[in-house]
Amino acid sequence: MKKLLFLGLFGLMAAVTYAGGYRVSLQGQRSLAMGHTGVAVVNNAELAFFNPAGLVYLENKINVAAGASAVFSSVKYQNSEFGLSSETDSPVGTPFYAYGSYRVNDWLTLGLAAYTPYGSSVEWPTDWAGSHLVNTIDLQAIYIQALAAVKISDKLSVGGGPIYVNGSVNFNRNLNRTLTDIEGNRSNVTVDASGVSAFGWSASAMYNATEDLRFGINYRSEIMVEAEGGDATFENIPNSPLTPFQNTEFDASLPMPAELSVGVSYELLDKWLLAFDYNMTYWDVYESLDLDFANAQIPDSENPRNYKNSSTYRFGLQYLANETITLRVGYYFDESPVQSGYFAPETPRNDAHGFTGGLSVNVNDKFSIDAAFLYNRYEEVDESYDYYSENGQNVPFEGTYKTSAFIPGLGVTYKL
Repeated sequence: MKKLLFLGLFGLMAAVTYAGGYRVSLQGQRSLAMGHTGVAVVNNAELAFFNPAGLVYLENKINVAAGASAVFSSVKYQNSEFGLSSETDSPVGTPFYAYGSYRVNDWLTLGLAAYTPYGSSVEWPTDWAGSHLVNTIDLQAIYIQALAAVKISDKLSVGGGPIYVNGSVNFNRNLNRTLTDIEGNRSNVTVDASGVSAFGWSASAMYNATEDLRFGINYRSEIMVEAEGGDATFENIPNSPLTPFQNTEFDASLPMPAELSVGVSYELLDKWLLAFDYNMTYWDVYESLDLDFANAQIPDSENPRNYKNSSTYRFGLQYLANETITLRVGYYFDESPVQSGYFAPETPRNDAHGFTGGLSVNVNDKFSIDAAFLYNRYEEVDESYDYYSENGQNVPFEGTYKTSAFIPGLGVTYKL
């Protein structure tokens, strides 16, 4: 029984770190509409996330960009061998971003960024087939970053700054596949941690080869999150010496992987802008998760995850229709870091195809409204989670997963 608890907490902390083993890209409406490209695009204050070095090339002294998205997602599970099927009924997620920059002089620009690159809400039906692995999960991570960009020449600039992360999570699962109290209520555990914080940094550069051709690179460091004093609460536990569960606390150290992005953009005929970004996420740093429980009756645990590095390929196109309207479309292919045998239902994630589009409306010379949408179609996958055991035997949880997400978003751009 104790081992089952370890595995449930293990799956939870994986979700805390990587937003369910996947990362939906929603860090700017203009960039999102172009396939979430932006490493080599000088457009607005969204550069604070994509490439801070480019902030020095914005024409205005003050630049602000802010927005939010609504995430409508669905995961369908089916095991045809045993006639099992379920579908999530998850609440709508609302990730946001807010960026600002101030040009101090011709060679120095300062900035501030706040955004939510990790965050998810997943809710499976009560007592579904995988309830011993997850029932519900609600998590959020907010990044706050101070920035500086330095123009070395008209062609070359560098930028970056420190990152502060603050997050929280609430997770519930049943203790095993059959355990109940005397009234038949399923025994379960809720794990809650808030105020989890950590620090990291980013560094970037931009090179303007010609007036029309730009190159960019941005590196975001690995961030080690220290979850200390989280609460584990048990409910519907039968009164038996075989189930000595008591509310306790836990500590865990979790790596958030480093990320490297390179990009190129090319302006064609003063109306068209083409962009391509390549992202590498160094997931292989996440080999295992160590859990330290305050209750001495629950021994510490080390659990393998063995994620692999993954790549994302992004393409975007922008068209200046007139002085008021700018149109954008894009596409990206996002590889999954999850290896076969580690496919858990709290992280139902496989290779994804992202289709994007949107537009900007210039209300006046200072203010614009930005709109975008993303349709994420995940490739259907027939996989298993092989690290659950009961009565000393491994009990793989297998099935076919179909995942999709539709995400509209709205933002504003202000410059002065």
